[in-house]
Amino acid sequence: MKKNRTIWLGGIAAAGILTLGLSGCGAGDPTAGAVSTNASGQKHLTIGVSVYDMSSFVTEGKEGIDTYAAENNIDILWNSAGLDVNTQASQIDQYVSAAVDAIVVIPVQADSLQPQIAAAKAAKIPFFDVNASLNSTDLTGSVQPDDVAAGEQEAQMMMDAIGGKGNVIILQGPLGGSGELNRGKGIDNVLAKYPDVKVLAKDTANWKRDEAVNKVKNWISAFGDDISGVIAQNDDMGLGALQAFKEAGKTGVPIVGIDGIADGLAAVKSGDFIGTSLQNGTVELSAGVAYAAAVVRGDEVKKNPIYLMPAITKDNVDQAIDHVVSKREDFLAGLTTMTNDNLKSGDIANEGLPGQ
Repeated sequence: MKKNRTIWLGGIAAAGILTLGLSGCGAGDPTAGAVSTNASGQKHLTIGVSVYDMSSFVTEGKEGIDTYAAENNIDILWNSAGLDVNTQASQIDQYVSAAVDAIVVIPVQADSLQPQIAAAKAAKIPFFDVNASLNSTDLTGSVQPDDVAAGEQEAQMMMDAIGGKGNVIILQGPLGGSGELNRGKGIDNVLAKYPDVKVLAKDTANWKRDEAVNKVKNWISAFGDDISGVIAQNDDMGLGALQAFKEAGKTGVPIVGIDGIADGLAAVKSGDFIGTSLQNGTVELSAGVAYAAAVVRGDEVKKNPIYLMPAITKDNVDQAIDHVVSKREDFLAGLTTMTNDNLKSGDIANEGLPGQ
């Protein structure tokens, strides 16, 4: 694999960016002596990336970004906001000051970063939201999952598992984020069709496994055997629910998640999850950076592609595990070709799984 060209800035680390000696839009290059174009004629780019937090999904996505960047003449400036809006705003301010070629953000909240978007626009720095959306008409572009469809997909899996009757608990992502809002809308769309299903409890666990453990332990204490199933808006929270049930000595409660992280796929294979929806962070986040780079370079691609998550059940989980875990190096070796082909077709989620 080629050299990793991501620079981890950690927190807000202002000095780490501002000492790079950059000037002028498009001039941002933290690598001394880097050539302006590679053997394929691709212009060198520096892209600033700020993510909401280092979840399992983002960690897998970072590897995809690193792989794509190393093979496509891109340097990545990387920051995690730790679920703090103000921290993320400071990170974007630094990228604007550093005159990067583009900014890619997985936002903490949809209604945030308006001053930073305006500053980037004034500086003529293209600004993209990826994976979670920002409420702004001034973005250069967007790469988003269809979270409403994913919420509908997981809720329907649960309705099928419990026969359209019973009591469910729902674990939400960080409140106010587009993932939580849109996945929640999809779940509600399906639940509205099943009057014999009651929501016993619904609350955020912030995409985090440990928070979900504690939340679900409290719900087990309150509702016990009345819980018919768990709808988790991501796999990590579903896995936290699974742990809570195991520690309480309860088995066989259906759990469904979203993302298809390694542990989530393993849970589908073992039967601990009834299913998940594969939002392969490696694929989606690399596609986000690839789309930003294509727009900056003037390449022809479909505008604002949508990531449609395939349903993962026991029928296709083995192939998904190959891509995410067991044959990951082979998958990463073909990531650039797959990503570029998908950008041209507009089907950015396509990785050749059964059912796609």
